[in-house]
Amino acid sequence: MPKIKTNRAAAKRFKATGTGKLKRGKAYRRHILTKKTRKTKRNLRKPEIVDSTNVKNMKKILPYI
Repeated sequence: MPKIKTNRAAAKRFKATGTGKLKRGKAYRRHILTKKTRKTKRNLRKPEIVDSTNVKNMKKILPYI
């Protein structure tokens, strides 16, 4: 059985937690920050857990994480 290649773009964006869930950074934090409130920008710093509907596909492209 050959090894499965990891999708490198996804590997840079997602990390596994201790329980095996996938952690990701939030969107909307790159530019146009002047119109966003301090509270919004502060909340965008925190990592988010990948939604359960996407986990199956993510595990497929990240087989060893």
